[in-house]
Amino acid sequence: MLNRFCKKPLYEVTRILAKTAMGVEKAELVIRNAKLVNVCTAEIQDGMDVAISQGRIALVGDASHCIGEETKVIEADGQYIAPGFIDSHIHVESAMIRCGEYAKAVVPHGTTAIFMDPHEICNVFGLRGVKYMIDDARRAPLKAMCNAPSCVPAVAGFEDTGSSIGPEEIREMMTWDGIMGLGEMMSFPNVLNANESIHGELAETLKSDNIITGHYSVPETGPGLNAYIASGIRCCHESTRAVDVVEKMRRGMYAQIRYGSAWHDMPVIIHGILDNKIDDRFACLISDDTHPDTLIQDGHIDYIVRCAIKEGLDPIKAIQYVTINPATCIRMDHEMGSITPGKCADIVFFDDLHDIRINLTIIDGDIVAEKGKMTVDIPEGDIPDFVLDSMHVGEVISPESFRIPALKGTEANGTNTVRVIEIIPDRVGNYERLIDLPSSKGYLEADTSLDVMKMAVFERHHASGTKGVGFVKGFGFKKGAMAQTVAHDAHNLLVAGTNDEDMALAANTLIECGGGLCAAADGKVLALVPLPIAGLMSDRPVEEVADMVSDLTKAWKEMGCVINSPYMTMALIPLACLPELRLTNRGFVDCRSFQFVDLYAENPGTIAPDAPGKAQPDPQMEEKLFEDPSLRET
Repeated sequence: MLNRFCKKPLYEVTRILAKTAMGVEKAELVIRNAKLVNVCTAEIQDGMDVAISQGRIALVGDASHCIGEETKVIEADGQYIAPGFIDSHIHVESAMIRCGEYAKAVVPHGTTAIFMDPHEICNVFGLRGVKYMIDDARRAPLKAMCNAPSCVPAVAGFEDTGSSIGPEEIREMMTWDGIMGLGEMMSFPNVLNANESIHGELAETLKSDNIITGHYSVPETGPGLNAYIASGIRCCHESTRAVDVVEKMRRGMYAQIRYGSAWHDMPVIIHGILDNKIDDRFACLISDDTHPDTLIQDGHIDYIVRCAIKEGLDPIKAIQYVTINPATCIRMDHEMGSITPGKCADIVFFDDLHDIRINLTIIDGDIVAEKGKMTVDIPEGDIPDFVLDSMHVGEVISPESFRIPALKGTEANGTNTVRVIEIIPDRVGNYERLIDLPSSKGYLEADTSLDVMKMAVFERHHASGTKGVGFVKGFGFKKGAMAQTVAHDAHNLLVAGTNDEDMALAANTLIECGGGLCAAADGKVLALVPLPIAGLMSDRPVEEVADMVSDLTKAWKEMGCVINSPYMTMALIPLACLPELRLTNRGFVDCRSFQFVDLYAENPGTIAPDAPGKAQPDPQMEEKLFEDPSLRET
């Protein structure tokens, strides 16, 4: 795969690199006396030099003969150096900032390359949204390699998006500069069922010699997982049990172990590797979704590495998980992922192997960040008009918009047994619960004593006026409401709350500002994060957005919320490819059987048009979980 993300392609500079290594030509930059984290051999080498020219590494070892009068020399003085960190699965939009601002946030933390999947903005604006992300990323030194979004909508037939993607769109995107693979294939049932359109997308990717990234979120590791991998899918970040990681790696799939702002799967699933003492060349650490306040306060991949080390992962292995392993996964290990001759000179410096804090970041031989700050300017970048026009809700939202009639025949003040989504804090899954809720004057109401809020999803792309209504449990709200247009993956307008008046206020506040996140209580807006770019990203600097998100977090706590990163957990409520129960603008979706189900438990479900079939569990693997305690979820 030809790398277009380094300063110069290797074929242009082989003669210069050879001359530099031999000392015939002098290096542009030499790093002296470093402790090299050699990810190729999993060892630390003391007293190592690195000679760099043309943005690439010419020599590793003794570079004294490569130093000339004009050579810049960095005295490492015994600091550790490692390859720049790679995040092999990331949605920039989830940080609520543009690509340039994202680079400012992560490069000082040692991230030098990302494999981004812009399917969030693609759900709103289609291919022109993807082009915007690629173009915006070019203004920063961060190597932002891009996947072509695969599942728009996430699962056909269950929601309404601003755009749609099929084989023809994939064929076109595979010809673009910057596209390196296919984004996460969330429609795994259609992969298993050999759906013609989905397999057409896979075929177009494979024909272009690019990789396919995965999203296999069901606890099934038998025929279904085999069929999924056999269809050409190379990696998956949706493991939530230790056994998922182990079985994917055993089948030759890269297991991308997630630890983002809200999704804390890593501490559980890393033990599938540690306890079984298996070869971990197929293991990667990724963030998936990281919020701006997390990036500012904790860091990015460096933070995930520190957390993995605390769980017992060897520090050198942890560095391999974010360097050579992901580089191999995305088929770029011939260009990046190790400090070896010919590779791009992407290098990070730090003092403590067990508590990695980045002192200096080099990309393509240039110092781009030092002591937590960028050392190069990133241009502001243009914002096209079309990305600022995304709020097209088809009805005037009022408190009456959130009324949910009780079942016909129910007395004026009684109860109804309804389906309720119960969230799982720090995880992507949820539970379907059947709960008796009160009715008042013929309408169902939220019940804070049961920790149950009312919620609604309004279609916001085509002014169709469609909406789904239901209930959610687990956030701890005592009052107020929230609304957000960050609502994966269709990104319709999602509203939840304890009363209809505050719900209407929060919803209308976002309609007026072009989208974002809002918290309201007692008739007042408590916090607002405007995201005018597609209703997903801000046009402000990352520090300002982080402060606004921090204020939102405080507002949620004031309203009674008790969980970590609640807006991200809320954002997954409409994602109809994650078990068990989801709510879209079309209604409740049972994501185990892939059918619409009624709010009222006594009413039957219906199969959606074009709905995929149900993936069957693997009884042998379920039995194995009890035979081998090391494979169980903890």
